[in-house]
Amino acid sequence: MKKLLFLFGISTILISCGSSQNKTATNSTKTLDVTAYGESITSAELKEALYTYASDEFEGRNTGEPGQKKAVEYLKNHYVSLGIPSALPNNDYFQEVPLQSLKTPNVALTVNGTPYKALEDFVSVTSSPDGNFQADHIVYASYGIEDENFSNYKDLDITGKVVLIKAGEPKNADGNYTISGTDAASKWSNRRQEFAAKRDAAKDKGAKAVLFYNPDNFDFVVKRFGSSSGRMDLVNKKDDFYYFIMDTNLAKAIYSDIETADQTKTLATAIEVNFKNDVTEFESENVVAIIKGSEKPEEYIVVSAHLDHEGIKDGEIYNGADDDGSGTVAMLEIAEAFQKAAENGQGPKRSIVFLHVTGEEKGLLGSRYYTDQDPIFPLANTVADLNIDMIGRTDPKREKTNRNYLYLIGSDKLSTELHNISEEMNTKYCNIDLDYTFNDDNDPNRFYYRSDHYNFAKNNIPVIFYFNGTHADYHKPSDTPDKIEYDLLENRTRLIFYTAWELANRKDRIIVDKAN
Repeated sequence: MKKLLFLFGISTILISCGSSQNKTATNSTKTLDVTAYGESITSAELKEALYTYASDEFEGRNTGEPGQKKAVEYLKNHYVSLGIPSALPNNDYFQEVPLQSLKTPNVALTVNGTPYKALEDFVSVTSSPDGNFQADHIVYASYGIEDENFSNYKDLDITGKVVLIKAGEPKNADGNYTISGTDAASKWSNRRQEFAAKRDAAKDKGAKAVLFYNPDNFDFVVKRFGSSSGRMDLVNKKDDFYYFIMDTNLAKAIYSDIETADQTKTLATAIEVNFKNDVTEFESENVVAIIKGSEKPEEYIVVSAHLDHEGIKDGEIYNGADDDGSGTVAMLEIAEAFQKAAENGQGPKRSIVFLHVTGEEKGLLGSRYYTDQDPIFPLANTVADLNIDMIGRTDPKREKTNRNYLYLIGSDKLSTELHNISEEMNTKYCNIDLDYTFNDDNDPNRFYYRSDHYNFAKNNIPVIFYFNGTHADYHKPSDTPDKIEYDLLENRTRLIFYTAWELANRKDRIIVDKAN
């Protein structure tokens, strides 16, 4: 019995971030005030907020549904109660995000007069507006790569053209990949990045449409984009760019040598496309609040988390307590800690933006709208994004090791300085086991690309993604607030607060030394 009590005592000390022992270590420096604010983040307040936010009343917070509307009102009212102003000029806290729900478009496609079948030979993966186009030739751009180390578009004009590309990337005679110079593939053949990277390269070059031959992933794409259920995207009214994934039958009808030919060329192949979309437009909301900096208000630290979840399916509510109720209430506690500092005349030198984004579960839509279409504050002035997505549970893979851990993803990918600051704050205040398992570039889960921080990272804004890993209740109705480990949630939230505090108050803005 004594042994058990002794072990419990050790555990309590280990997971007490910013405890009195830290205060003693820092003596009478300014850090004494910082820990006081950090300790205002408590498991009790996190629990109270999460039992409300992840309750049945919020109906699973599905994007655009009544439960999501209740969620954004709850967040707005919380910031109002704290006295933290809206980041928007209308003082409404809501950044309207125009969205569309997508049903399978009606597409008629012929090559040299022969019709091909949607969802059998090809699938559309864009939400383009209705349109008809035809061409008497197609430009074959091989792998469709535009990279500083290799380009298929050198001296190739594709403006207004239909472009044919294929999956993969070239290798040198020694068997290494041309772009990396090693046996490691680049984003140009990575499943989660290749679709977007090749699409964007052709689009930026002015292509009208892209036909992408990707037989290994064709069935997966059909399953994802061929369904009319639950798909959403940002409203697209002006972008008449079309993107199709093809299977072998259509690809070889266009170019029989596509699998072996690496040289670009113009193909005397006629194509005609009639595209009619089937969409319903609606609006969702990001919730955005700000504490303005006292000395450098034009520089911004963004703290983000997604406010949505899966909604109701087959009559069951998907409460999303961990995903991402945990990140949401963590943000509220961080905001409260910063506001207490501001009220005591110790507000942050740089501005802190609290960004609750919608539509993460539908494809990172709210964060993509913020970064790509309507950044409230200039991306060039955005110092970093600290993104919180699932920090209230324990990964079963770690159950036999230190439970006081947190997965960090992306901290070193753009800024060495950000990574070092994160480590220093943890050592100074929290003593969490920071686990970089999923930070590996070859991580098969590709978590770096699967939460809202990525839309900042692709714009060369340094990020940290805080994550506890998945568990048996991930994306299930059983992700409920009673299963959250609130002592861990408290400790992890404090770490993020201290990291944000340091980024906001240090003399110099962190350096981006690994820009894409």
